[in-house]
Amino acid sequence: MIRKFATVSRFRVVLALVSLATILAGAATVCAQQTPAQQSPAQQPPAQPAPAQQPDAQTSSQEASPEESTSMRRLKPREYKNWNFNAAVGANNTTGTTKLFARGGGLVGDAGVARNYSKYFGLRADFQFDNLPLRNSALGLAQAPSATSYVYSLMVGPIINIPASKDWGGYLVFGPDYLHRGGKLDSSTAIPGAGCNSFFIWWGACLSNSLPTNGKFLSASQNDYGYYFGGGVTRKLRPHLEIYAEYRLVHGKQGSITTDFRPITLGLRW
Repeated sequence: MIRKFATVSRFRVVLALVSLATILAGAATVCAQQTPAQQSPAQQPPAQPAPAQQPDAQTSSQEASPEESTSMRRLKPREYKNWNFNAAVGANNTTGTTKLFARGGGLVGDAGVARNYSKYFGLRADFQFDNLPLRNSALGLAQAPSATSYVYSLMVGPIINIPASKDWGGYLVFGPDYLHRGGKLDSSTAIPGAGCNSFFIWWGACLSNSLPTNGKFLSASQNDYGYYFGGGVTRKLRPHLEIYAEYRLVHGKQGSITTDFRPITLGLRW
């Protein structure tokens, strides 16, 4: 009986050892068959950094093209200024009825401003002073030893610029004008109330074809309305600075009395 129990116990120990060996062998096989993706995060090798993506040449070109297009669409530098200013001096040459009583060569002073709307077209305004020295024959008709005579002019109208080359150009001006002609005789032996001669008619001092009885014919003050036209030649000295020579014909009228002269000026435009 004791021998039989010892044999059974020995058999159970052997069976337990065989079962334990079988379990350990199976666990080792499972561990050996695990893939890197099935391993725990701690067992996985560190991730390698992805190589930097090289920009595609075609993509870079396409990305740069909008900037190039924008650069091509940029406006060219403006070839004209919005505003121009001018100043000039010169002399005038009388014409028409004015030539009978005022001689040429009187001093001219001019200042103006132009608003340009393009390289070729603008609007210009000028204020001008013209001296109209009386002829000796006119002083004889006025029975005066000396006198002063002048015109203030305001002229507004279009200006058409005509570029000829990089440095040379020209322009045309025309439009309406307003003239104020004034003057004064130093003295006169003419009799108040006497009939007016041709000088006093042009002088603008007649009242019903006779000299005013109050003696107020020594001074002249007359407002005329008319027109002007002319042109000039320009020479560029440096950017936005030009020298110019200009010729105009100026006409004004009040009733039957006219004022006509032709100023010739030399000036600067900037």
